Amino acid sequence: MRQEMILVVDDESSIRRALRTTLGNLGFGTAEAARSEEALSLIRTNTFDAVLLDINMPGTGGIETCRSMRTAFPQLPIVMLTVRDTVDDKVEALEAGANDYVTKPFQLRELTARLRSVIRWTHALNDDGNALPTTGNIFHIGDIELDPARYTVKKAGKPVHLTPKEFEMTKQLMSHAGKPIPHAELLNIVWGPGHEGELEYLRTFMCTLRKKLEDNPANPKYLLTHMHVGYRFTEKN
Repeated sequence: MRQEMILVVDDESSIRRALRTTLGNLGFGTAEAARSEEALSLIRTNTFDAVLLDINMPGTGGIETCRSMRTAFPQLPIVMLTVRDTVDDKVEALEAGANDYVTKPFQLRELTARLRSVIRWTHALNDDGNALPTTGNIFHIGDIELDPARYTVKKAGKPVHLTPKEFEMTKQLMSHAGKPIPHAELLNIVWGPGHEGELEYLRTFMCTLRKKLEDNPANPKYLLTHMHVGYRFTEKN
């Protein structure tokens, strides 16, 4: 069985060294890069199961590096490491193409859980011809269409790129259209047990979803908030 390989991109050698040791103890192989150019060269010539990418790097920063990686390798899992703690900064990382993010200083259990989650999803896609095993129902509400079998989302007939978690969250909400899903339940379904209390995390992903699916994210008509309860997708007319 092939060892899963992680590319660690961070300009701080101490962080790269710590991650190399930690990931190695968990059974991962690692390669390292201190700069964007080095990282991009490595992913063009090697196969990686995921990238851990620092958002703050000299020269070409993590956001622009993430965009370049996502353009060249659409299915490569990217988890961004960031010391920035505002929702806007996290949304910027997700909009650049990151599958997920972890805020420094991070707990090792959280980091490995995020990594394993994005790797599992990508392997499932590749093992099943770019589609996760799921029901064949196509959800169509307003000008939003989601096809679980083909793993596609369209708005007004045009494809919309969603990260795996954004896709899963949209699918859950559309499949229960008209009914609010509580925060904890949505977190448990999309991120798994142990994440039920991470409301800020959920709000960040909802923010990016609204920017992708709503005409006016500040006044959404599809992705609706139930204050202190959860979220719901508007009912089909």
